[in-house]
Amino acid sequence: MGTTLTPEFWRQFAVLLVIATAVTTVVSAALDALVLRMRAHRTPRRPSTSPVVRTHRPAGRTPVHH
Repeated sequence: MGTTLTPEFWRQFAVLLVIATAVTTVVSAALDALVLRMRAHRTPRRPSTSPVVRTHRPAGRTPVHH
């Protein structure tokens, strides 16, 4: 059951390949533009700078007086 690929098949294949490539490119560009627009409108967040408070850590042993 061998089938031959006709010129009509190759023509339709080429047309569908070009259409698929064009659609992929357009959708990719649209999503890129959407992401860039969302990033531009987002308010910039500064990392919270809380002051470092150093506390005295108690020793792990009890001092002994001689």
